Amino acid sequence: MKYDYLIVGAGIFGSVFAYEAKKRNKTCLVIDKRNHRGGNIYCENVNGINIHKYGAHIFHTNDKEIWDYVNQFAEFNNYINSPIAFAKGKFYNLPFNMNTFYQLWGTKTPAEAQIKIQEQKKAFGKENPQNLEEQAISLVGKDIYDTLIKEYTEKQWGRKASELPSFIIRRLPVRFTFDNNYFNDKYQGIPIGGYNVIIDNLLKDIEVKTETDFFENREYFESIADKVVFTGQIDEFFGYQFGTLEYRSLKFEHETLDIENYQGNAVVNYNDAEYPFTRIIEHKHFEFGKQEHTVITREFPDKWEIGKEAYYPINDDENQQKFEQYKALAQNTKNVIFGGRLAEFRYYDMHQIIGSALVKIKKEFNEN
Repeated sequence: MKYDYLIVGAGIFGSVFAYEAKKRNKTCLVIDKRNHRGGNIYCENVNGINIHKYGAHIFHTNDKEIWDYVNQFAEFNNYINSPIAFAKGKFYNLPFNMNTFYQLWGTKTPAEAQIKIQEQKKAFGKENPQNLEEQAISLVGKDIYDTLIKEYTEKQWGRKASELPSFIIRRLPVRFTFDNNYFNDKYQGIPIGGYNVIIDNLLKDIEVKTETDFFENREYFESIADKVVFTGQIDEFFGYQFGTLEYRSLKFEHETLDIENYQGNAVVNYNDAEYPFTRIIEHKHFEFGKQEHTVITREFPDKWEIGKEAYYPINDDENQQKFEQYKALAQNTKNVIFGGRLAEFRYYDMHQIIGSALVKIKKEFNEN
């Protein structure tokens, strides 16, 4: 059988593209090298608790069109992301807000907190920050940087903050209100029943093959469809001819505990360097679970190399220059559509991936 589209990757981008193509009476085959569908939003049910297998995913957007779109496929609960940071032996609320400033300095009014931050920016900030450390201190002062940014960031990226480019922290949300709502978007929540509900509904009646690696039989797969929708690493697609793009990887350590409540919050960041993991996720809190047991996941940053999962593109100047070369090749490659964070070498949130897929579909079918 000859398909209209071979879609490489059963994550959110590939699934939305397949659904929309099928709506337009096109045939699709979706393949994925993992043993499940859903990409990084896949949930594994462990004794009635939906485990975010590849890290916490909280859907959030201010775009009503995207919100209405995703609500076709699942009903969402009203989960609001309010992470907590454990640093220097104390808990702090995130994002940086009046609760954080009170926990840090004992300041009680917005004016007191603003004075404290301005004093530190003036004393330690730089007019033209040259790296992430200087940029962060120039935005929020030294106390917040030393306590809540420095060690966490260095763990996350595997480099000293003074060696990281300043653009990674272009701005830091600072709120002079007692508001722990991390995203502050109009629409947010977790799909009831987990993200698999969305993927299953997107891929309903569409042929999907898991444990199927495009690169192991590339010539065959390219021959069975008129077009390829590629959501993997763009540098791998082109044989790394300009060199490998850099990513950060992650490792996850899952543990089932015979207690009802381990940490009282879905996400707790561990900022200090003495902890090798960056955060602990307690999954039941995403769906307000009442089970007598719980499942936690420790998330460890990891150096990426070929063969490991790529999670975060490192968008520094050197990598961007390489990517622009790959992008030029992609634009001149007929019958291949590149989409998603790995193919576009860009960190996307879920709503942005859906938006990107819908834009590509409209372009593909001349509906703009």
